[in-house]
Amino acid sequence: MTEIKLHNTKTRKKQVFTPIDVNDVRMYVCGPTVYDRAHLGNARPVVVFDVLNRLLRHVYGADHVTYVRNFTDVDDKINARAAESGRSIGDITDETTQWFLDDMAALGALTPDHMPRATQYIPQMVSMIEDLIASGHAYAADGHVLFAVESYKEYGALSGRSIKDMIAGARVEVAPYKRNPMDFVLWKPSTGDQPGWESPWGVGRPGWHIECSAMSYELLGASFDIHGGGNDLMFPHHENEIAQSCCAHPKGEFARYWLHNEMLQVEGKKMSKSLGNFFTVHDLLEGHDGQPPVPGEVIRFVFLSTHYRKPMDWTEKKAKEVEATLRKWRALCDGVAPTNVAAPVLAALADDLNTAGAITEMHKLAAAGDAGALKASAQMMGLLGKELGEWTIEKPLAAEVRDTIESLARKWIERRRAKDWERADAIRNGLDDLGIILLVDKTNASEWRYDNPDFVDSEENRTKLQKLHEMEKEL
Repeated sequence: MTEIKLHNTKTRKKQVFTPIDVNDVRMYVCGPTVYDRAHLGNARPVVVFDVLNRLLRHVYGADHVTYVRNFTDVDDKINARAAESGRSIGDITDETTQWFLDDMAALGALTPDHMPRATQYIPQMVSMIEDLIASGHAYAADGHVLFAVESYKEYGALSGRSIKDMIAGARVEVAPYKRNPMDFVLWKPSTGDQPGWESPWGVGRPGWHIECSAMSYELLGASFDIHGGGNDLMFPHHENEIAQSCCAHPKGEFARYWLHNEMLQVEGKKMSKSLGNFFTVHDLLEGHDGQPPVPGEVIRFVFLSTHYRKPMDWTEKKAKEVEATLRKWRALCDGVAPTNVAAPVLAALADDLNTAGAITEMHKLAAAGDAGALKASAQMMGLLGKELGEWTIEKPLAAEVRDTIESLARKWIERRRAKDWERADAIRNGLDDLGIILLVDKTNASEWRYDNPDFVDSEENRTKLQKLHEMEKEL
């Protein structure tokens, strides 16, 4: 069996992955708060842990892996969006949940085994909070219930922080009902315009952190193998999850291995609305600000080109390079049955999800013409599958448009043979501007393809093509 090594945030080192039960490998990943479209940064952990899910299923068997990713559908951001829009909370969360699922499917992410919504597990959260109060790890005050961080000696171990340092560095006003500034909310009261549920402490709603603890316990048990998410969740969310889970279920380990992906940048800068470089996955898929659509497979490939523990920089240049690579690979693998995942590719993935290294090995397979191994390796990483390949299918050109391009391609070859480079370049550059790529085959005849699906029957592009044709005829 392939040996997998993962960098465990908990121990701060790479460790051999040893599941609690090889017949039931269990992973929990923090999902989105559903109040709007998922931005590009939201998608990175989905793709990262989708690859890990695929690797685990490859090694241990698809029937021996349980993958859980939650939806946070009770949150103050959702409440605010409802108040702004006048729509119901249920309508907003239902719509945005489906948006998220559609966008992630477009990136080739497999559907997790369980996708619990927080509002489906309120009774389990209330029960866990009651247990924490009974064991002295939580207390009720002014309609709130708070976790007492000083009751858990290991608090701060995941993020490497001490309670004293955290208190000293705090710059927020401390609520008067807190015994300790670092105590965090497990339950809070709800007013009439906020979602609320009956509880021993009055009508209220859960704090953010308790939901993941309750849902992971119900679906994976007191001890499971892997907990993942973005490194922005390490503190306070994951730190608080550990504290309340370990105190509520002291005989369990909670998660053995913690994995955190780094953040995303755009063109070398942090993504933000103020810099004008903030966009959603949907924006990329559909095209935005005059930019053409970016296929989901291209987005996925760009993500996987950087190791998950390194900051990832999204650039238009990378996207174009990746698109060219995928077109070549799909052409090479067209009609070829996948064979076996190449050993070097599997070894790279098993070494702390080194997707960048796996892609390097796949380039070698392509160069060697090993289409079967390339296809099998790529598909294990969620690439070159039928479900993501529609973007490479060229739409049929009108006969007169195809004839014009053919004529220009022949003229281009004639100019090259005559060493009339200036006129040859004028034809090539003119067609290139329209997304039509001229090629020379082994017999020095002309071939061409078009990389711009929107070219078909575009009046503007037809006009440009005709002008280029008339210019060439006049010379």
